Amino acid sequence: MAAGILLVDKPGGITSHDVVARARRALGTRKIGHAGTLDPMATGLLVLGVDGATRLLTFIVGLDKTYETTIRLGVATDSDDADGEITRTTDAAHLTEAQIAEAIAPLTGRIAQVPSRVSAIKVGGRRAYDLARAGEEVELAAREVTVSRFDVLAVRPGSGAAPAGGFVDLDVVVDCSSGTYIRALARDLGDALEVGGHLTALRRTRIGPFSVAGAASVDALADASALSPAAVAAAVLGRIDVTADEARDLRHGKRLAGAASRLPAERCAAIDPDGRLVGIVEKRGADVKSAMNMPEEAAG
Repeated sequence: MAAGILLVDKPGGITSHDVVARARRALGTRKIGHAGTLDPMATGLLVLGVDGATRLLTFIVGLDKTYETTIRLGVATDSDDADGEITRTTDAAHLTEAQIAEAIAPLTGRIAQVPSRVSAIKVGGRRAYDLARAGEEVELAAREVTVSRFDVLAVRPGSGAAPAGGFVDLDVVVDCSSGTYIRALARDLGDALEVGGHLTALRRTRIGPFSVAGAASVDALADASALSPAAVAAAVLGRIDVTADEARDLRHGKRLAGAASRLPAERCAAIDPDGRLVGIVEKRGADVKSAMNMPEEAAG
């Protein structure tokens, strides 16, 4: 496979690093990176960079994301998801859709969110989940995230896991900024309703302009087709088409005098006449300057 961006549909039960390891074996290269992991229980879109295209991952990792998830109200766990131990059960059968909607409203828009205690955030040089599993107290600071969509698609009453009535499952779709913890949304919704809550299923369906539809399965990585660096960079950042002479100048570190007005944004992809990615360029006053050149062998 030539250098490019590979979209993979991760199954549940394995880690994102397992997927990277399988991709390295299937594609015969060690140089594979990712644009954000998924927990073992989660499924859905992983974006992998292959060979020289790993340089583009920095522009993908911060993109907005979409998740489809199931939140169980009435049962809290120590990890805020189904992989954890149950810490509390509460009858949630009395909840109405209006009550649920009212509790969701404060969890949308720009919010301050405390990440799950079993997140990968480092505390004193150690991962929060390592500290939690070692039985140490973990206190994480709230961070600002944006939840632009938190829609309930279905409300499904259950029974048996909570006393005298049971739990309620919500099938939900969430659009959010990078860094948002969906487990924390489930926890906070359950707390707001005073019944506890956790995730029982999580699937990432979108990262920026990239969808899980058509992504390769882990069993078909050797035959998968990667997206070209040029197509990916243009989709993420927008593009400026440059002449062969301009492409040469950019690769040699020269500025394009007076070309800033041609850029659709402060930073975008420069594409040569052959449709290859010259690099990522940015405005410098009235000029355009290369911010990151793409190796010739990884520019297609």
